[in-house]
Amino acid sequence: MNSFEFSRASNVADAVRQMAASPGAKFVAGGTNLVDLMKMDVEKPARLIDVTRLPLDKVEEIPGGGLHIGALVRNTDLAYHPEVERRYPMLSSALLAGASQQLRNMASVGGNLLQRTRCAYFYDIATPCNKREPGSGCSAIGGVNRMNAILGTSEACIAVHPSDMCVALTVLEAKVRVTGPRGEREIPFADFHRLPGDTPQRDTNLGADELITAIELPTKGFSTNYTYLKIRDRLSYAFALVSVAVGLELDGGNIREARFALGGVAHKPWRKAEAEAALRGKAPGEAAFAEAADLALRGARGFGHNTFKIDLARRTIVRALSQAARGTPQVQSNKKIA
Repeated sequence: MNSFEFSRASNVADAVRQMAASPGAKFVAGGTNLVDLMKMDVEKPARLIDVTRLPLDKVEEIPGGGLHIGALVRNTDLAYHPEVERRYPMLSSALLAGASQQLRNMASVGGNLLQRTRCAYFYDIATPCNKREPGSGCSAIGGVNRMNAILGTSEACIAVHPSDMCVALTVLEAKVRVTGPRGEREIPFADFHRLPGDTPQRDTNLGADELITAIELPTKGFSTNYTYLKIRDRLSYAFALVSVAVGLELDGGNIREARFALGGVAHKPWRKAEAEAALRGKAPGEAAFAEAADLALRGARGFGHNTFKIDLARRTIVRALSQAARGTPQVQSNKKIA
């Protein structure tokens, strides 16, 4: 780990001022991803600005409905918050499916959004990686790529986004509140994370000098017909091979509205409007769900070791949609697939 300077922000305005005055600095809260990357010399910030004392740790009602979630709310506190469990159980389930209890106790909501994409070669500084050093090449494309992406890839990068929480937030159509030297702005969740394209070093559309202050949830939370299904190599702490968050609204036995997103398959949570539209007005059933899965996975490409993910994703989508339609969401406490 390289040496670095450390300072603590006293308020949001102070945090923004310190970042503007320190190019190359990073904000740190729980540090559950950033500190690991620093230990491995993947991230080398010149300064860490501690934001843990900022007043951003509350979950509050938004007038007219919805929830305002401060960026420093811990993942555990959010998962077990009564209003989240009652109105947005898909989000609670996704949080409980992620990481370990110890990590959830430390990790902040804002930090969860900023996890770097996962790839063994990104973490191995002895190998070429366009995310670490643009233009150096992607070792994963011709290497061991079992965990890597099958959708939205480019010739520059096939890394995957690791967050469980973000898959649920994609379905819920959350908004991200940020602030920086140019003032405050709101980013629709669908636009927050990026596909790699030819700039895989950029995981998000957050400015380098901007601070996440909150996530806001709309009123609709799909509290009855929902699920978060995560398929992984082991039932304890592990990243998803494929995960699916689903929210359905049923009317008279047919699907009025359908939303679903995938994790573990792309550089960002993956959602396809065409696949959701194909379910509207239809009766829930395996044939309709299989058609939606095929539409969601159109253009999927394997790279050898990870080609199995295409069929795994198709079957996981069908199973997750079936769980949501039955109103029997995946239980995270015992993890037996419903």
